[in-house]
Amino acid sequence: MTRLHVETWGTGDRIAVLVHGLSADAWSWWRVGPELARRGYRVLAPDLRGHGVSPRGDYSRELWAADLVETLPAGPEVVIGHSLGAVVLSMAVPRLRPERAIYVDPAWEPPEGDTFSASMPFFLAQQAWGLDEVAAAHPGWADEAWRHRLEALRRWDPATTGMDELDRAHPPGDAVVPSLIVTADPSDLVSAERVERLLAQGYEIRAVPGTGHWVHEDDPQGFRKSVEDWL
Repeated sequence: MTRLHVETWGTGDRIAVLVHGLSADAWSWWRVGPELARRGYRVLAPDLRGHGVSPRGDYSRELWAADLVETLPAGPEVVIGHSLGAVVLSMAVPRLRPERAIYVDPAWEPPEGDTFSASMPFFLAQQAWGLDEVAAAHPGWADEAWRHRLEALRRWDPATTGMDELDRAHPPGDAVVPSLIVTADPSDLVSAERVERLLAQGYEIRAVPGTGHWVHEDDPQGFRKSVEDWL
């Protein structure tokens, strides 16, 4: 297990945890973290192993989840994970014991008829991008979001794409705490068939219209509205 670097916004006893996705880092929550701090939370956003300024090492979903448990306090009021961050967070939830969990377009399973490894060349190519390429890929984002994305790509260890288990799906079990899934619309990762299964497992599901995989950056206001009654 590895102790992770953690960015913090706010103070107090009410704790919110934010976990980023593959090739991102804690600053992908540059809007959400301060917003939660204004609501009275102490917000903890770790850089996963191999991302941001956290240590490098071996990589697997299980190790990432164990790192979260090692680094974060048990019993936070709310935890939020995006993409890969949603996957490893769901694995850590039984040990972290949050009051509530929110999963943003979780990468529990690859797109229908596809594999995760098929998308890795696109992720790897992004390390050579400049600001113009980031802006072209995400034209609706704020300038600050582009800068954070570029910096995260510079600090990301591409060896994280080489896991032996990369193409193994990791669907969640039944919801063990009140759990909300916020999806893109349409979502490549949470298909209609998967929605039915997740609903039966106790998850509530909401979509943010017009968003892609980066829901909280594509439509910050829509994302906030989708979760505010949970917060």
